[in-house]
Amino acid sequence: MRIRLFGHYVYLAIALLFVAEGIVFFAAVYGAVLVRFQGSFGDLPAVPGLIGALWPRALLFSLIMLLCLLAFGLYSARQRARLIGLALRLILAVLMGFAVTSALFYLVPNLWIGRGVVALAAVGAFLGMVVSRSIFARVVDEDILKRRVLVYGAGKAAAAIAGIRRRADRRGFLVAGYVPAVAEVREVTAGLLDPAVGLVNLCTRLDVSEVVVAMDDRRRGFPIAELLQCRLAGVDVTEQLTFLERETGRVRIDILNPAWMIFGEGFRRDSIRLLTGRVLDLVGGLIVFTLASPFMLCAALAIKLEEGWRAPVLYRQFRTGLLGEPYELLKFRSMRVDAEQNGEAQWACKNDPRVTRVGALMRKTRIDELPQLLNVLRGQMSLVGPRPERPEFVAELAERIPYYHERHSVKPGITGWAQLCYPYGSSEQDALQKLQYDLYYVKNNTLLFDLTILLQTAEVVFLGKGR
Repeated sequence: MRIRLFGHYVYLAIALLFVAEGIVFFAAVYGAVLVRFQGSFGDLPAVPGLIGALWPRALLFSLIMLLCLLAFGLYSARQRARLIGLALRLILAVLMGFAVTSALFYLVPNLWIGRGVVALAAVGAFLGMVVSRSIFARVVDEDILKRRVLVYGAGKAAAAIAGIRRRADRRGFLVAGYVPAVAEVREVTAGLLDPAVGLVNLCTRLDVSEVVVAMDDRRRGFPIAELLQCRLAGVDVTEQLTFLERETGRVRIDILNPAWMIFGEGFRRDSIRLLTGRVLDLVGGLIVFTLASPFMLCAALAIKLEEGWRAPVLYRQFRTGLLGEPYELLKFRSMRVDAEQNGEAQWACKNDPRVTRVGALMRKTRIDELPQLLNVLRGQMSLVGPRPERPEFVAELAERIPYYHERHSVKPGITGWAQLCYPYGSSEQDALQKLQYDLYYVKNNTLLFDLTILLQTAEVVFLGKGR
């Protein structure tokens, strides 16, 4: 089951795990103090040298640990790492949380919590996570946490729901059955129910909490009276495209229609959202630029050492920006100078032979993207948004892929939802798949969503995912 928080859909099970582990991290600080100073719970606020109450320190430690876990994708429904990969992420997240908390307590003396307490709290947090995630792994796929759904339709539209194969996309719901619509060519053969029983009776009998309307032709036999009865009985009625968007985190272009975009929720561009987005770009861009400056200097020096002192460090290329306006994008040059000798735009591909040795390392670590921070500070890009494409490719893709220009209704970004959800691609089919995630971002973008994407990008950088 998914719930909507601050304009973004999250799985109820993962939200419960987030809250449970927050409590575990909070309690880990009290347990660490108890072990370190061998006191009783009544004596904990009176730790030698402690200024003020203990609970604000515990709350701060809990928040930092939660953010570190979020940064390593440990609250992502799309996490597909195996046991060893999950263990590695847990260890790295705990080490990062320990380092950040220790540095913060050291830099702010009033937050002092005692020698060794943070280390003990980190150990306790790790053990607590092992227990909580062992329990989570057992119950996350249980039907009790899933929304029971009845699909009205058994044709081509309903087959899009039946065809969902990814475990992460099916984690929030369970299809109780399919009710064939009037005069519909059936493409779904399993789980068919008798429409003569009535939608309300089927919902009651099967304990259904949501009806998804997935008819091929709504002009023929649309059950408006039965759907109204379902709504009055407390059963949610959802349009198919909205359901798929909610469960898969993308907008299905093959069944998308303009009316859904016009009358549906989202696509907000109010002044407050624009202001918060620009503030995030300026503050976040300046912070990242300052922290990344040493790496940028090393990258520039490495390019010069490999290809000579006359070799250009930056690569300038026109890309399509907000509302289709072109701008000059800046990147560290990761390819040979003669990468496009014929002057024609070429798709970059995985293991591209035109990439230099230094360029391969920069691409793996995403260092080649850092000069785009200047584009962000200039207002040409955002930290988060659809990745910008070259005008030549945009013109070609817009002719073949419907709704492609709609991704330009927001500023392009250095990172984005599509980059987190879809692997590196270099073809028209990849562009189509990524567009579905880009449209989801365009529809649902909020400040919280941007912050979540930025945090999860840390996993891509630290673990070398993607390229």
